[in-house]
Amino acid sequence: MYPDKILLQAEKPGRYVGNEINMVRKNPTEVATRFAFAFPDVYEVGMSHNGLQILYALFNRRDDVYCERTFAPWSDMEMLMREHNLPLKSLETYSPLADFDFVGFTLQYEMTYTNILNMIDLANIPIKAKDRGEEHPIICGGGPCAVNPEPLAEFFDFFFIGEAEEAFDGVFDIYAKHKADKGDKMTFLSKIAVLPGVYVPAFYDVRYNADGSIDNFAPNNLGAPERVKKVHVKDMDRAFYPEKPLVPLIETVHDRAVIEIFRGCVRGCRFCQAGYIYRPHRQKSVDTLFEQAQKLLESSGHEEISLLSLASNDYPHLNELVDLLCERFTSENVSISLPSLRIDATNSEVLRKVQSVRKSSLTFAPEGGSQRMRDIVNKNISEDEILQGARVAFEGGWDRLKLYFMVGLPAEKDSDLAAIGKLSEDLVSVYYKLPKEQRRRPVSVTVSTSCFVPKPFTPFQWFGQETVENFMSKQRHVKQSIKSRQISYKYHDAETSVMEGALSRGDRRVAAVIERAWRLGARFDGWSEHFSADIWRNAFEESGVSLDFYAHRTRPYDEILPWDFIDMAGVNKDYLIKESQKVEDML
Repeated sequence: MYPDKILLQAEKPGRYVGNEINMVRKNPTEVATRFAFAFPDVYEVGMSHNGLQILYALFNRRDDVYCERTFAPWSDMEMLMREHNLPLKSLETYSPLADFDFVGFTLQYEMTYTNILNMIDLANIPIKAKDRGEEHPIICGGGPCAVNPEPLAEFFDFFFIGEAEEAFDGVFDIYAKHKADKGDKMTFLSKIAVLPGVYVPAFYDVRYNADGSIDNFAPNNLGAPERVKKVHVKDMDRAFYPEKPLVPLIETVHDRAVIEIFRGCVRGCRFCQAGYIYRPHRQKSVDTLFEQAQKLLESSGHEEISLLSLASNDYPHLNELVDLLCERFTSENVSISLPSLRIDATNSEVLRKVQSVRKSSLTFAPEGGSQRMRDIVNKNISEDEILQGARVAFEGGWDRLKLYFMVGLPAEKDSDLAAIGKLSEDLVSVYYKLPKEQRRRPVSVTVSTSCFVPKPFTPFQWFGQETVENFMSKQRHVKQSIKSRQISYKYHDAETSVMEGALSRGDRRVAAVIERAWRLGARFDGWSEHFSADIWRNAFEESGVSLDFYAHRTRPYDEILPWDFIDMAGVNKDYLIKESQKVEDML
């Protein structure tokens, strides 16, 4: 552990001490492989992430593997660590990360990339793969951002594309034998490069055209495949799921048990990366979910259980599942939350049941204010359905709604922006049309707009992103369209969104920008109080890399994209082009 005199100077010492309920304890000297699961954000965020819970338990179920955790230290702790020359350590055994066989980063958000470099550096490990020797851990990464790993290619030894529950055991199996044979790192990487989902950047060369686009991307190693195929869980009922989740001893972003009811999406929203990269749609049976819920609540003591998915009310057996959970747990004061709902599929009976213990706000995402915009993004929801869904929620006793929209979508007009305000006003009107006895207090509607970010493996991946100035103008337009005092308006920072857009569609040359931004002091770029647009713009300029080329440029369909070497299993480029062309036909 870090010395008490250091911890007591930190804002929240509990972030760095571990010892949570259900923490796994093993003897590090008795395992073949030590794996440090690295979450590149603060402890409270990382411990709320379901993927961490799954992989931590999945890896630790093996007797020959010890998976420990580490998180990005907050700025106050980083200062103390550097001042006293203290390395980044794991929470389980307080071991320096340099002592591990693997350091594996989960890549959830592009704006954590500078935190990744900072964590590697705080561990006294060279940040670039080419500078690391046999004595250093193998640095790997996975998660949704790994579908375009190229901006981080210089820093990682390999990436895992897809869902680790399905195939990561193969990496551990090969490593255990490789370590026993005292093999070198490059030999190990050659062995795992043939596994499904494994991408080793050093085994591929990129050549560029004079205009900056990619001319050729090809393997330079005989064992490396031309295309890396994503792996995914085939049967969700049989897939591994933790029975004893880690329970933090300090408050986190989400303090609740989580059951994942299905993975993927039955919809086809053209902006939504998750809807494409998590295909095919796979669901769990009610029996499996009920059993998992019982085990999670019994082993954690949580008083809330969340039904996790991209759209909870797309689960065909939701009524049955909620009935079972309410019957079993309502008497124990356990509440049920549905964090992701489609407003057009709102079920009054389900809402009535889930709010029987405690009730907060409901969150819906119409995405577009006008029907034209919803058609462009393929949201497949009408204004009548939105208003009816809100009416059902209000009649069920809910009087606080959160609405999410996007600005800067392809072919957006001022009338589409004004429609956000009008639709929100219409929802307020729906509430005040209820009988007075059903309106216990004034309705509260929070409208939030995010800035559209084109993402890999979506039909919108070719579209140029709006400039910061245009985003800000659109945000002002939305704000002016909202008149009601019952509606509050929040919007996402435009500068952050543009940097996210550049990183999400970047190639290997963007690595220089990430490194420069980190050296200039960039940390926790997803946090508004830490993000500095000046640092990032200076990083692009000093690296000789064009922000416009990656963020604002529209790409032709025949251009080689940095992520084209990944086979997304069921989402091919021809299909995405056809979906994109449908949008062009609407313009």
